[in-house]
Amino acid sequence: MEARAYLRHIRISPRKVQIVCDLIRGKSVQQAAGILLNTNKSSSEPMMKLLKSAMANAENNHGMNPENLYVAEVFACPGPVMKRVMPRAQGRAFRILKRTSHVTMVLREKE
Repeated sequence: MEARAYLRHIRISPRKVQIVCDLIRGKSVQQAAGILLNTNKSSSEPMMKLLKSAMANAENNHGMNPENLYVAEVFACPGPVMKRVMPRAQGRAFRILKRTSHVTMVLREKE
């Protein structure tokens, strides 16, 4: 049995989110929460919210025991890219790419 939670259109690039994903993958839910609370990255706050959502899904929708849960999978995929323009010298315009991410988290129970 597994419980999933999704975080869509987060305004942080997938490359930055992936760093935090690598820290918590394979850890128990309690360890992952501790890591996220003490990590000084911009994506750790939304990831903590996602972890709590996945835990609630596991407990309420699937009847899983919260003490036995661990982060089986967590990954960030690129979302839509917002394209903006930055004025430059001599009438030129450079493109600014504001990237977004879709994060998926899967929790499973230890046997």
